[in-house]
Amino acid sequence: MTGESAQGFQAANAAKRLLREARTAALATLDADGAPYASLVQVASLPDATPVLLLSNLARHTRNLATDSRASLLLEERREGSELEGARISLKGRVVREEGEAARRRYLLRHPDAAGFAGFSDFAFYRLELESAHLVAGFGRIVDLAREDMIADLAGTEALLAAEAGAVEHMNADHADAVALYAANLLGAPTGDWRIIGLDPEGCDLMLGARVRRLDFPRRISAPGELRAVLVELAHLARGA
Repeated sequence: MTGESAQGFQAANAAKRLLREARTAALATLDADGAPYASLVQVASLPDATPVLLLSNLARHTRNLATDSRASLLLEERREGSELEGARISLKGRVVREEGEAARRRYLLRHPDAAGFAGFSDFAFYRLELESAHLVAGFGRIVDLAREDMIADLAGTEALLAAEAGAVEHMNADHADAVALYAANLLGAPTGDWRIIGLDPEGCDLMLGARVRRLDFPRRISAPGELRAVLVELAHLARGA
């Protein structure tokens, strides 16, 4: 099964939501003898949804990647009930160093506990250059996905990306009430002091404690003015709800 089922299951949307909401993942690398080695890592994402990792040069998985950059990340949906009822996705690609400031900022907003060692000389940020994905989202919902199904198109969004950090800070400082309404009334999430931790052309990521929820925008945006308009629109919708 690929793409969308007859029942209207949006595989790409489900896969991207898993990726945007993930905080941890199982990282599979290859040992020197070619055997698989799996470890637990924290994960975040770039504006286009590319997964980002913070790895120690002393860790076995990092040494493995220095020899063979091929890797897989397994992300799962955390939910009550049977562990196998939740959706999960396996991402396949190559892990490479990531020097961009957006990776550090977005990672530390999602994992503030990592701030104490993110600047150590033996730690570095990496990204998974995604090649393909395999989604298991329930009975009859097993889908192979290509890179273009998962990664957002950032063409023409340079001004928006440049404004992201300031917009996140502004929304959390001056419009925390609206952010809380997004979570409670548009996503059905528990009430609380939700914060925005990332904005991109397709939506925003909200976090409360260790929980992350994805709020998709009603349309793709590419400029700061469009961002302001869609956030106001969503605030009105949330208040009406």
